[in-house]
Amino acid sequence: MNGWSRRNFLKTTAAAGLALPAAPALAHNVPESAKVAEPRPRSGSGPRSDDDPLGIRGQFPVTEELAYLNTASTGPLPRPVREALVAYADEKMTYRDPGSRRRAVDRARSRFASLFGADEDEIAFLFNTSDGENVVANGVDWRPGDNVVIDELHFVTAFVVYRELEKREGVELRIIPSREGRAHPEDYDAYTDDRTRLISVAWVSNRNGFRHDLPTLAEIAHARGGYLFADGIQAFGTFPTNLHAEGVDFACGNGYKWLHADFGCSILYVRSEHHDWMQPDRFGHAQVAETLPEHQYRLRTDARKFEHGSLALGPVAAMDAALGFIGEVGLAPIAEHTHALAGELREGAAELGMRLFTPPANPSPIVSFYHGMDSQELGDALNAEGVRFTYQEGGSLLRAAVAMFNNRDDVDRLLGVIAARV
Repeated sequence: MNGWSRRNFLKTTAAAGLALPAAPALAHNVPESAKVAEPRPRSGSGPRSDDDPLGIRGQFPVTEELAYLNTASTGPLPRPVREALVAYADEKMTYRDPGSRRRAVDRARSRFASLFGADEDEIAFLFNTSDGENVVANGVDWRPGDNVVIDELHFVTAFVVYRELEKREGVELRIIPSREGRAHPEDYDAYTDDRTRLISVAWVSNRNGFRHDLPTLAEIAHARGGYLFADGIQAFGTFPTNLHAEGVDFACGNGYKWLHADFGCSILYVRSEHHDWMQPDRFGHAQVAETLPEHQYRLRTDARKFEHGSLALGPVAAMDAALGFIGEVGLAPIAEHTHALAGELREGAAELGMRLFTPPANPSPIVSFYHGMDSQELGDALNAEGVRFTYQEGGSLLRAAVAMFNNRDDVDRLLGVIAARV
């Protein structure tokens, strides 16, 4: 910048109340397959511009007032999802078309399978991501002396589930330390052996956005006769993927973050080759495939056998609409936009002297850094500017999340507040 560092420029523009110029787009680790032609026009979408690269900001009313960089906590509803929830409520109030609820379930199952490279019979609806971790943990036939391997970038549910499993089943929990914000495949290779029944990872870490290479981990697990589970709540909706190609045995993720649906509906993927041996950990009427004489039953044998009771049909309606919306926008354009913008955020934070927890060239939309300031004062200043984010580790770690509706102005509002205090 003609002798000016971005850090000095940020300080100057923040003090003067000026907007930062648009930076050139970065493409950190965006695969060539993700760089696709623009998707077809969408109903309700606006024109594309530097301020609205995907033409969908108008579908997210949160953008009218806030620089909302907190989708890693809770994703805001887009208009089509809000409309689906209203339609669900209206139908339940009037009962004009009760069959619409079942159609939404079937359509959501089909849409998820199509978007994420699975078969429909590999998909089950649960209530949250923790349900999925428990279903898998309870479905494995553990023996004393077996072990499960996770890393310290995993979500807290995993530590709770497997510490309890240690007490109940006599298995060993092995926790891999992170190094420079990453959990390395070679460490997983070193920590596993022929008694490793399960590797469980946060596909994308909620702590710093680190993204695992699932095919490599699947090879490590399968070579020892074990399985791979991925908590996908910070992954689904942020990049194109094919669950079959990833090699993962089980994956689960809720809808209220990057899928922009609602609480109460998560999706569990169970690879078809495991349907025969893996049993549910709870039972109920929804698993019945056929009613037999004398109160006997034949239960479902595909992934739907994990749907033991009535679904939360409102959240399922939201999931159906959200998956339809994301399918129209396109996972590849979402990834290209958000990962590049997250790269710019990471670069800007580094040039302001922040200590990054997110590793460089990391293909996810989450950026975390240690700000080294008074967390209350910084938080108040960011909130006053309409910037929404998350503090972790007692306030010392700031996590920002770049979603499909965010733009450079959102990122620059965050950086500008920090620049004024460096």
